[in-house]
Amino acid sequence: MSVQIGPGDLAVAAAPGRSPGTPRRMRPWTPYAFLAPYLILFAVFMLLPIGFGFWTSLHEWDINLPDKPFVGLENYAELFDPAGVDGSRFWTAMRATGIFTVASVPPLIVLPLLVALLMNGRFKGRNVYRAVYFAPYVLGVAVVGFVWRFLLDGNIGLVNHYLGLDVQWTTDVPPAWIALVGVTVWWTLGLNSVIFLAGLQDIPRELHEAAMVDGASAWHRFRSVTLPGLRPVTVFVVNSTILASANMFGQSYLITGGAPADQTKTAIYLIAETGLRQFDMGTASAMSFILAGFLMVASALVFGAFRDRGKR
Repeated sequence: MSVQIGPGDLAVAAAPGRSPGTPRRMRPWTPYAFLAPYLILFAVFMLLPIGFGFWTSLHEWDINLPDKPFVGLENYAELFDPAGVDGSRFWTAMRATGIFTVASVPPLIVLPLLVALLMNGRFKGRNVYRAVYFAPYVLGVAVVGFVWRFLLDGNIGLVNHYLGLDVQWTTDVPPAWIALVGVTVWWTLGLNSVIFLAGLQDIPRELHEAAMVDGASAWHRFRSVTLPGLRPVTVFVVNSTILASANMFGQSYLITGGAPADQTKTAIYLIAETGLRQFDMGTASAMSFILAGFLMVASALVFGAFRDRGKR
C-alpha cells in the first residue's frame, strides 16, 4: 500500500519559518570550528617553537646553567663578524651548505625527469623498474650513511677495491663532495622521479597527439608540451629539493664527519653541534634564523623565476 505525500504535508514537516527548498544558513562560527583543530596544532607545533627559538636567540642560553641573561642581537652580531670564532665557523658551514646545494640540485632535477620519462613509457616490467628506482628512498639516513661509509672507505671500501682506485672518498676534497652528492642523488632520486611521473600522467594525451599530427618531433613535443605541462610540478620539485639539500645533515655526519677540517660540515651540522654538544642554544638558534632567512629568499627567487617565465 503506497502513501502519497502532498505539498501541505511537506510544509508541515519543514522547519518553522523556513520553506522546504530554502538552504539552512551557516552559523558565523562554523568555519572556525572546522579550522580549530589545525590552527591549534599549527600554533602549538609551529608558531610557539618559532617564537621560543627567536626568544632563545636573544639570550646567552646554556641549558646547563640556571641564568640565561638577555643579550639582544649580540648572538647575531657575533655570527656576522667573520673575525669572530662563531662567525668564521658559521660562514664556513654556510659555504659548505652552498657547495652541496649547488652541486646536488641540478642532478636531482634532471636525472629524475629523465627517469620519469622512461617510466612513463609502456613496456613490459615497468612496475618493477619503478620500484627499483624508488626503493632506496624508503631507507633511513642512518642505514644509507653507515652502508656508504663502509663502501667508500679509502682503505677497505668496496668502491676503491672494485674500481682499482686509491681515493680517500671521506677525508679529502673534492672526493668527499663527489661522494656526498652521489650518495644523496642515489638515495633521493626516486622521490622526485615519482613526482615528475605523476605530473607527466596529468598532461592530457590529446596535446601530444595533436602535436604529432602537426608533425612535431619528439624534442619539440617535449619542449612545447611536456615542459609547460610540468611547470607547476617543477616549481614544487625545485623548491623542495633546494630546501632539502640546504638542510643536509645525516650524510655529512655519518659519511665524512665534516672532514677534512670541517670543509664538509654543513650549517645544520654546525647548528646541531653548537646547540646539543656545546649547549649554546642561543647561538644555535641565531644560526637557525639566519639560515631560514637565506632559504626564504631562495624560495622567493624560485617562485619569482617560474612566475615570470609563465607570464612570458
